[in-house]
Amino acid sequence: MEKDFSVNTISILKKGGIGVLATDTLYGIVGSAFIPTTVERLEFVRNRPSNQPSIILLSSVYELKKFSIQITQEIEKILSKYWPGPVSIIFPCFDKKFQYLHKGTESLAFRIPAKPQLRKLLEHTGPILAPSANLQGKPVAQTIQQAREYFGNNVDFYEDSGIITSTLPSTILRFENGKMLLIREGAFPFKNN
Repeated sequence: MEKDFSVNTISILKKGGIGVLATDTLYGIVGSAFIPTTVERLEFVRNRPSNQPSIILLSSVYELKKFSIQITQEIEKILSKYWPGPVSIIFPCFDKKFQYLHKGTESLAFRIPAKPQLRKLLEHTGPILAPSANLQGKPVAQTIQQAREYFGNNVDFYEDSGIITSTLPSTILRFENGKMLLIREGAFPFKNN
């Protein structure tokens, strides 16, 4: 059985720190989605181009409202087919205050993880950005040791969940005009309906 994340990890994330932990698909380098300086630091440490938006992890579908994304009961019903699970869904986001997240794309990608421990963490920390734990162009870290080789002391914590090998990244879908469109094949087999 998976262990819960430490109180220290929760505290660091709430204060704007960054670290490495296992998401439901891969090791991710994570930080608060609501603190622009945290997002900047995450991009810098990961050596990621600042015009590339990342996936945001949520504890529930209702957190979409925090990003000015309105959902109807009908949309909620569609989302329940995919969440919680290894599916990231892109929504339009026209709110200028989230420019630091959507980088001018006016869209954001979200996922509600399948792992109960991770959702529990998110209930305490709020939404977090969670790109894969690797430097741009390098393989994703499969162990905390590999993540340490990438990031060293540039992150505030490491949560070790053993080796993560065969997991695929999340499937990415785009929600447009009431339909889901496949953007990237991944851990969830998607059939256009």
